[in-house]
Amino acid sequence: MKKCMSKTLALLGAGLLALAGCSDATVPAAHSGSGEASPADNASITVGLTYVPDVQFAPLYVAAEKGYFTKHGVNVTLRHHGAQESLLGALAAGEEDIVFAGGDEMLQGRSTGIDVVNWATMYQRYPAVLIVSEDSGVTSWEDMAGKTVGLPGEYGENYYGLLAALKDHNLEGKVTVKSIGYTQTAAVQNKQVDGVIGFENNDVIAMENAGLKVRVIPLVSGDLPLIGVGFGSLSTNIRPQVYKEFLAAVYEGVQSAKQDPEATLTITAKQVPSLTDPDKRAVAKKVLDATLKLYEGSSTFGQQDGAKWDAMAQFMLDQGLIKQAVPAKEAFTTDVVSAQE
Repeated sequence: MKKCMSKTLALLGAGLLALAGCSDATVPAAHSGSGEASPADNASITVGLTYVPDVQFAPLYVAAEKGYFTKHGVNVTLRHHGAQESLLGALAAGEEDIVFAGGDEMLQGRSTGIDVVNWATMYQRYPAVLIVSEDSGVTSWEDMAGKTVGLPGEYGENYYGLLAALKDHNLEGKVTVKSIGYTQTAAVQNKQVDGVIGFENNDVIAMENAGLKVRVIPLVSGDLPLIGVGFGSLSTNIRPQVYKEFLAAVYEGVQSAKQDPEATLTITAKQVPSLTDPDKRAVAKKVLDATLKLYEGSSTFGQQDGAKWDAMAQFMLDQGLIKQAVPAKEAFTTDVVSAQE
């Protein structure tokens, strides 16, 4: 992931019960609190966050700060990756128990021999989109024929999304692709490209904050054969009864962030000190709101879509993004999500 996220949850306290009412998804079953030991009690978990500290990770910061992880019997360490660190390197080395990354990135990693299995999808909507200036004359993908699109590079979710769009709109070989690093705002502002592939929950907001008037165009006309950010672990380290408690705590973090965004930003500022600046905090609030919306759209928190996993595995093989076929049934599991019920 790059800068690129029904049974009623048995919550403790009337305030938290009110939070649960804010979501339409089936939610994780909570730690019983009966005094009887839970399989999760005292479980230590290191979670790899695959980017520098950012407001997009706010639900996890909130869960840690407000004691939701502790309440659910898990001792969680949040670990941010370094700029040059391999996406799945620490997971493969056993230094992390869980990684927070794209389902497509995990599938690609699995194709290289890393035994990572995705067990919950957090972003139910893939955040990548085509972003163009309002005065560009581009109103649809068909208008991009013969034009140039920019993206950080030929890797990661931006690139996977671009390939899906070019295939869907029959534009393969008809659009020039330019690697521009993470300079999407400047590239659009200075008309270095005709459009960029960015994320609706941060790049669009950054451009609008810079005073640009932009148009956002979905990648495909139907279902995108890609799966967004979620949680994954090595197959030998998937503990459904422990991870369902972790997921329940994350759910509470999401609901708390929705209920009280200002308090959430104050918590996040401990990780991202720049948010003490009022202007940056205002932008971060917009990013937070857009990111929380990505968690919505499923009937169950963390829901897995088997058909989409099958479609993604085939798409990535056809596009040469994986060198050998990866059976979708080996790349994801529903064991943790099912354990919530």
